[in-house]
Amino acid sequence: MSPTFRPTACLCVLAALLLGACSTSRQGVFQTEAFGETTTYSRSFAATAIETCEAARRSLLSQGYVITVFRPDAINGRKNFQPNGDVHAEIEFHVTCASDGADGKGSIAFVNALQDHYALKKTNSAASLGLPALGSVSLPFSASDDSLVKVASQTILESKFYDRFFSLVERYLPSAAPAQAEQK
Repeated sequence: MSPTFRPTACLCVLAALLLGACSTSRQGVFQTEAFGETTTYSRSFAATAIETCEAARRSLLSQGYVITVFRPDAINGRKNFQPNGDVHAEIEFHVTCASDGADGKGSIAFVNALQDHYALKKTNSAASLGLPALGSVSLPFSASDDSLVKVASQTILESKFYDRFFSLVERYLPSAAPAQAEQK
């Protein structure tokens, strides 16, 4: 008994495969976002929100960050790195300070840091010249321009990174200054 070719059966199988491929959804990054309670990106301090943000500003300045935005309740700072000749990295900090507690003497700092990576890319360009009598003439002269192109961007997830920052903020708080003076 020889198998017979049935175009309708082939079409049904093909349609089923196509529908299966279309219904397979790619998992978006947002689906892994838990929105759970975490202390990675926030820390409470026994100081006002203004004092906490000032301590955060001083912490960033002490580590070579350039302050790009400064308000009493928010700070942004940026620092550039060049691990090797063709790669450039940048960390941008975002700090927001809010009052915490009924008396206003406590605060909470919300911090996140974004790390961008850039790579040096070469783009070739050729020169052309438009002459009214001859039309457009392309010259064999070519040049190569170097430019930095963003190749990756990600929020830093490392909790130890934020712990080090929060420890430095604690050091710059006004309440920590008398304790440091007594230790000397």
